[in-house]
Amino acid sequence: MVKNRERDLEGKLIVLVGGTGFFGTHLAQELLARGARLRIGSRHPERAFTVKPLGNLGQTQTVAVDVTKPHTLAVAFTGADAVVNLVGAFAGNLDAVQGKGAGLVAAAAKVAGASAFVHVSAIGADIESKVAYARTKAAGEAAVLAAFPEAVIVRPSILFAQDDAFINMFAGLIAAFPVIPVFAPTAKLQPVFVDDAAEAVAAILAAPAVHAGKTFELAGPEQISVADLNRRIAQAEGRGRLFVELPDGISGAIAALTGWLPGAPLSTDQWQLLKQGNVASGALPGLAELGIKPRPLDLFLDRWLVRFRKYGRFGAKTRPA
Repeated sequence: MVKNRERDLEGKLIVLVGGTGFFGTHLAQELLARGARLRIGSRHPERAFTVKPLGNLGQTQTVAVDVTKPHTLAVAFTGADAVVNLVGAFAGNLDAVQGKGAGLVAAAAKVAGASAFVHVSAIGADIESKVAYARTKAAGEAAVLAAFPEAVIVRPSILFAQDDAFINMFAGLIAAFPVIPVFAPTAKLQPVFVDDAAEAVAAILAAPAVHAGKTFELAGPEQISVADLNRRIAQAEGRGRLFVELPDGISGAIAALTGWLPGAPLSTDQWQLLKQGNVASGALPGLAELGIKPRPLDLFLDRWLVRFRKYGRFGAKTRPA
């Protein structure tokens, strides 16, 4: 987040539905810096308490919200200028949460009189997909636009940050094991810095009429293969590791056999999504059209992954062989 940003959302009341998650927390910081008043809605509103100290007194509210219970949305959206829907999941009744549920959120925002609505979907949303996550993400986009035609859809790629669950998962495995199996080694990813994605949503909210009805793909400045991502993380950790690139058949079998276990790195659906890659199509506007120059992953890795080195910040980084 850039310091001293123009306060172009001064006094606007913005409701973040599902705002206690990873992206929601970073987005909240960006919106507060721009002067917005926030109402953070979640099934677990107590998780938003860490955001409250980031704003001025009274700048942030929390409210209990469940997207499958429209009456909770009506209460949360009272007096709102804009609503951002960040709700998503990989398990459970995905249609109720990010399919039909997204449409309910948009409809409630329209009835409440919100002038802007941003729906956070995902690159790879596909109504024809065999993977429920991608299919319901696409269904959610359609439901949102049917209920709120001026809504803006954003499709982020994989979001990275110092506190993410993606880079840190790989970093933890690489730090712990000398031999690392690599699933879908040639699949291409286009990870985007979470604060760049947050800035994009804020820019849309600052000029909703300009962007009404559009869909944006939010992706980083480069495409990286899964195998290359593992090597970069190992280098930032200063660890020499043997990477074993697994054929798809073996990777799929491992995901199927272990994906249901607590703490498993990949479920079958996540494996399918990883295998198909996660890059922008190039057919839709992106960060550049919002005046944002995305920052590359390599700008941060050496600094963020110090804690995964053998002696942490007291250990000298060495280049792995």
